Amino acid sequence: MAALVMVVCSPLPRFRALFQRCWGRLDRGLWPGVFRGQCPAWEPALAVQGPALLPQGINDAGESSTKAPSLLESILWMAAPKKRRTIEVNRCRRRHPNKLIEVKRNIDVCPECGNLKQKHVLCGYCYAKVKAETRLIRMEIHKKEEGPFNAPTVETVVLYEGEKPTEEDKGKRIIERARKRPSWFVQN
Repeated sequence: MAALVMVVCSPLPRFRALFQRCWGRLDRGLWPGVFRGQCPAWEPALAVQGPALLPQGINDAGESSTKAPSLLESILWMAAPKKRRTIEVNRCRRRHPNKLIEVKRNIDVCPECGNLKQKHVLCGYCYAKVKAETRLIRMEIHKKEEGPFNAPTVETVVLYEGEKPTEEDKGKRIIERARKRPSWFVQN
């Protein structure tokens, strides 16, 4: 005695119709050809239906169906590879030249500290110096303003040792620093 149990889950009506047609053909006459003229007797089998994995569609008519879903209405299709990929194929796919990280050719030496950095990018090692210089400039601005609410609505110009204000700097707030201008602090 042979028993056949098929548990399926599909919310798509197109697949439901396909499986119903296939099941009908098997039921009508394909089974005898498979078992060489002797059709096995159908036996009852135990099948447990759990909660649906995918939400069911809402009826347009607004009717709630009290009918339990049939066996063919609950098919869940999942893709599965037919053959195992070999190690060589996997390595070729993963190490393809298009997927590898490109070699950077825009590396330069930082003129301040001598560490390697990308061209047109601030050196990571010099960034602490930039933060410290900016903090000192802000402290100078705060001393000139004498409070947070006295800030003028003009542009600020920072002048270092040996620099003089130009005609364009007239009417702007001037902050003077008593040190040489760093190479990374570009003069406008």
